[in-house]
Amino acid sequence: MASAYSCALSLAPASFITNLGLAGVENCPVSWTIGADAANMAGRDSYFQGEVPLPQWVGWVVVIGFGALFSIFTTIVVYLDKTFAGNASMTSEHFNTAGRMVKTGLTASVIVSQWTWAATLLQSSNVAWQYGVSGPFWYASGATIQVLLFGVLAISLKDIAPSAHTMCEIVRARWGKSAHLTFLFFAFCANIIVTSMLLLGGAATVAALTGMRYELASFFIPWGVILYTSTGGLKATFMASYLHTMIIFAVLITMITLVYIKVYSSDQIYSFLDNTVSYSPEQCMAIYSTEGTPETSFFYSGDKTVLGDTEGTPQYACGAVPGNAQGSYLTMLSGDGLMFGIINIVGNFGTVFVDQSYWQSAIAARPASAARGYLLGGICWFAIPFSLATSLGLASTALMLPITRGEAGSGLVPPAVADNLLGQAGAVLILIMLFMAIVSTGSAESIAVSSLVAYDIYREYINPEASGKQILWVSRVVIVVFGLFMGLFSIALNAMGLNLGWVYLFMGIVIGSAVIPLWNMMTWDKASGKGAIISAWSGFILALIAWFVGASVESGAVNVSTLGSNPVMLSGNLVAILSSGFIHYVYSKFIDPQDFDFATLDANIHLVEQDTAGLTEDVMDKDVIRRSKRWIIRRGYLLTFVLIIVWPILSIPAQVFSESYFAFWVLVSIAWGFGAAIVITFLPLFESQDEIGKVCSGIGNFLMCKKTTEEYAEEPAKEVDEPAKEADAAAEEEA
Repeated sequence: MASAYSCALSLAPASFITNLGLAGVENCPVSWTIGADAANMAGRDSYFQGEVPLPQWVGWVVVIGFGALFSIFTTIVVYLDKTFAGNASMTSEHFNTAGRMVKTGLTASVIVSQWTWAATLLQSSNVAWQYGVSGPFWYASGATIQVLLFGVLAISLKDIAPSAHTMCEIVRARWGKSAHLTFLFFAFCANIIVTSMLLLGGAATVAALTGMRYELASFFIPWGVILYTSTGGLKATFMASYLHTMIIFAVLITMITLVYIKVYSSDQIYSFLDNTVSYSPEQCMAIYSTEGTPETSFFYSGDKTVLGDTEGTPQYACGAVPGNAQGSYLTMLSGDGLMFGIINIVGNFGTVFVDQSYWQSAIAARPASAARGYLLGGICWFAIPFSLATSLGLASTALMLPITRGEAGSGLVPPAVADNLLGQAGAVLILIMLFMAIVSTGSAESIAVSSLVAYDIYREYINPEASGKQILWVSRVVIVVFGLFMGLFSIALNAMGLNLGWVYLFMGIVIGSAVIPLWNMMTWDKASGKGAIISAWSGFILALIAWFVGASVESGAVNVSTLGSNPVMLSGNLVAILSSGFIHYVYSKFIDPQDFDFATLDANIHLVEQDTAGLTEDVMDKDVIRRSKRWIIRRGYLLTFVLIIVWPILSIPAQVFSESYFAFWVLVSIAWGFGAAIVITFLPLFESQDEIGKVCSGIGNFLMCKKTTEEYAEEPAKEVDEPAKEADAAAEEEA
């Protein structure tokens, strides 16, 4: 394999190769021999170098044009569904719950779509660039188990609070006003942090690939979400999310095929990765230099780096990996990889359990579909970070592309590799894939925030007698305002020097303390409301203290850079979730134990309109719900145990992967990617064949002038009388 990257085959200037030979470098990076821009790779101090592979108009077409396209598409689909499939007209209930009748396949597709952030596509490859094979695994497993376990809460919600619109409504019904305001704060924090990551990563990639100004990309990206979400509500979001997920998997399959089947093979990537870690620090300095000599190197950070007295941190993937067994990328024995995995697990519990969008998907699902949809969605989502980063992330280090640590932290590993493999076509595919992730998750976050404001602020504290039309109007206004606010907020975060990777590690510190109280609220009759308030705020404050103290102890200074190190972030994340859980348990068990009757919870939650779709007795079959709960508990816990305990332990004996072991690892990632793509694409279509048939038949009859008024007449939504003030007062007192 050595000849594949021998310096004799390199397209670098002859003088550069001669100097490398004097430094003892015989094998040059593969990217100097193969790739769209191989002749210009030597001496390059960054991959993109301030230049862009795509014209600026492509950025505008994707950001503005795709948003308009999806708005038109979803509006047409929602209209056809309403007109020809006999679905109800748009009420506030339907806008925010999608009729509570979504089936398993579409629920799974929506979960995949919601959980596929810009970070999923970008940050997962960054940790592969940093830690090797352990990075994609810990990213995928560390963020899959939360979805699997949330299935338990999803079916619990169907059992004890089927009428709920938001998680904070449930908090209000069980624990009262003070707890309601507390968890409303954490819910908004979750939505803002998730949307910030979408725009930080998305805008950085759009700017890097097209030259579109970062500020303009941040501001205009939300508009694609605003248009169709404010028009069609949760149902439009679900339908668009299905299409987004299909496109994401199509690009994923393309990239896997290119790296491991068409252009390279697993054996070649294995050999290339071995070569990457074989260089000494001096040889790495010579490779990443202006003239092929250590004296002209830019390998380390800092203006002055002299051989024998290196200063700063390596800025490129070259040489042994610190903290990994034998310095290899091909091992699960990675200290930093494991540390990232723990941070990932803790932080992502917050962004699932505290994010209203996941509760909203549970509310929208049929009872029998809620548990299965979350389990299937989690399993299919695993393939996206695992398969994508195992291909593009590892390829970036195998080919030794001149991707800087800053570029990797900003999420530019996938676009760099795709550009190297396919030129402009690769950059366009990653750009489209990224935009799909941004708008799919962004639309879910927008509808989540609109529901929180409409039901938990407007209806609860401003206008308790609000009608369905007023709720609907508020929901739509909030979607627009939130989109504009987040565009401006992400610009401010970028100006502060915060990138995607920093915010990703930070999220658990802010919202981790709300996780265990929310779990206890749905599953433990003794959970105390006062204890929940105390534990959530105490955990938050203690996490901030641990975070700042950790940075001061480790580095002697507190700034954006020192606060962003893995050990410091880990301390803050762990303190947030563990201290909160301990405080809530102790307070509920020994100080203020409750004996709550879950059967009374739903009585304190009221519908705005007489839209009882998904709430009828035949749908809310208690036996079905109990069986579904047992089903998800067994499988959710088992898969969680396998993903974070069994799989890593089984990979330990391998130490550094052999060539055949790595080939098997790659085979698993390819098979998982293809299998997930098939399930997510075809299961929703199979389950919805009756509805699709009705729509197609209706369109055919309409075109043949056979449509009758009676056939497609809508049943008007019936307004329900608001609960009597006495009933409200009684509910308040009981809460």
